[in-house]
Amino acid sequence: MGGAALPTSAAPYRGPGPLPPEVPVEITTRLRPVRERRPGRTLAVAVCAVLGFGLIGGALAGVWLAAAEPGKPAEPVGYTEAKDLWHNAPVDTLFPRTLAGPGAGPGGADRTWTRIVVAPDVPCTPAVLARALRATVEPLGCERVLRATYTDATASSVITVGLVFTRADAATQRTLGQDLTARLGADVPPALAGPGTVAARFGAPQRAAWWLNAPADLPVVVTAVSGFADGRAVDGGPVPADRAMTANRTDATAQSGLGHEAKGITERLVRLLRTAATTAAKENAR
Repeated sequence: MGGAALPTSAAPYRGPGPLPPEVPVEITTRLRPVRERRPGRTLAVAVCAVLGFGLIGGALAGVWLAAAEPGKPAEPVGYTEAKDLWHNAPVDTLFPRTLAGPGAGPGGADRTWTRIVVAPDVPCTPAVLARALRATVEPLGCERVLRATYTDATASSVITVGLVFTRADAATQRTLGQDLTARLGADVPPALAGPGTVAARFGAPQRAAWWLNAPADLPVVVTAVSGFADGRAVDGGPVPADRAMTANRTDATAQSGLGHEAKGITERLVRLLRTAATTAAKENAR
C-alpha cells in the first residue's frame, strides 16, 4: 500500500555506544507473592468448591428438568411481545413495501415481491380465514388477522399473505405447526383483490397454490395463496405449494413457479416477524 511509513515503537540502533534499552511488548503489574500453603485452608477451599459445584449442578439440572417437563417448554425470546405485534409494529415492518426472496424461485432463482394491497386488521371471521384454519385457531384465542397482496417483479403473479395472531401458549404453538397443512386439507386461504392494481381480478377461481406456516416460536400462523395476475381461472383448483413444487409437473401452476411464490414468501414473513419480536423483547428489557 502507498503512503507514509508506519512509525516504529523504537528507533533502530545505528552507532557506537551502549545498546538502547529494550521496549517491552506488554507491561504488567507486579505479581503478588504466593503465600505459604496451609493444610486447613486448602481443605476448606476444597470443601467450598465441592459444595459450589454441587449447587451449580443442581441448578442446571433443575433448568433441564423444567425444560424437559411435558407441557411446560421454555418460552422463546420475544414470544410474549409477538402477540401484540399486530398493533404495535408498523405495517412496513410486518409487510415491507418490497420483499426480497433470494433463491426463492424455481431452480434457486431470486424473487422480489412488491406490496400492492394492504388491508386493515380485522377479527377472525370467515371472510378472511378458511373454515378449517378458523376452527383450529379460535380455541387458542384468535386475536386479529392482517392481510396484504404482493406481485412479483414481472407483475405476472399475485400473492395474498395473511398473519393470524393468536393468544396460544408456547406449548400449544409448538404442536400447532406439526403437519398443519396436511391436517387442514384443501383449506385454501382467501384472496385479497386490489381494485386498480394487477390484483384487481384475484378471487377464489384464480387461486393456484397456497401454503401455511405456524412457527414454533411465534403465536402466529402465516398464510399465502398465489395466482395469475391476468385473472385466469386455474384448472383443477389450487394445490398446496409443496405439491406444486414437485419435480416433473407440467401444469401451468407448477411451470409458473406459483408454488415457490407461496411457500417462499411465507418463509420470509416468518423471519421478519421473528426479528420484530426479538427486537421488541430487547427494548422491553432495557
